[in-house]
Amino acid sequence: MRIVSGGVSDVGRVRTNNEDCFRIVTPLNLFVLSDGMGGEAHGEIASALAVETVVKHCTDAENNPAAPFYGQEQPGLSGKTRRLASAVHLANRSIFKSAEEHPEQQGMGATMTAVWIDGSKVSIAHVGDSRAYLLRVGSLLQLTQDHSLVAEQVRRGILTAAEAEESDMQSVLLRALGAQPEIEVDAEEQMLMPRDVLLLCSDGLTRMVTEPEIAGTLQSEMDPTKASEKLIALANERGGGDNITVVVVRLESDSKGWFSWLRRGAPKEASGNGSAGGN
Repeated sequence: MRIVSGGVSDVGRVRTNNEDCFRIVTPLNLFVLSDGMGGEAHGEIASALAVETVVKHCTDAENNPAAPFYGQEQPGLSGKTRRLASAVHLANRSIFKSAEEHPEQQGMGATMTAVWIDGSKVSIAHVGDSRAYLLRVGSLLQLTQDHSLVAEQVRRGILTAAEAEESDMQSVLLRALGAQPEIEVDAEEQMLMPRDVLLLCSDGLTRMVTEPEIAGTLQSEMDPTKASEKLIALANERGGGDNITVVVVRLESDSKGWFSWLRRGAPKEASGNGSAGGN
């Protein structure tokens, strides 16, 4: 499969600063998104520190597989998934330590949603209410579970999904990086297929745009960066009440691979990898 990706972050229509941060690491097929919190510039510090830590830990581990793992080991997961979860544990410690050393940063925190593609498998590590989705054959599946008060109330049957969308408590998180010295990290793996689309986004998108609208945009716009821009534009049209960050990863059939050589008239050349930019 050939991977093409793109991402965009926008301050929205209400906020004056952007506390979201994302990174696309094309050589590793690593995609990381974080939504900071803490007011003033502290949310920006937390999200940037989270993204930087995850990217560095994963990159360093590629060069040194013997690098230590952090956090409680979760059995049954691949090395890539364990490494990604380890990176999120380390990000949590980095934010917590920074807030301890700088009293003005106390109370800052961040969400984290990261995916790492290895062949036909994707590793997912997650804390908070930023989300990862999988679009497959027109169906949009949320891969991550929101660690928010209203989401937990929906899971327990205390609120309906409609009531949760109207709740004033949507921003209350039960789990976020930096709140405690140790954190529970959700980690899992999914198998991927050609034409699958992965979406990472902050809640600035999902609070403004419905899942059917997200699915429709991803289906109608094949270019990942343009799809990200269209989703952000739609969120801003609805009020843009928060920062909005979108990363789209599309898996395409490698039409120039070895199988295509068997087709009459097909050119005998191998395709290169897709590329994408980030902030």
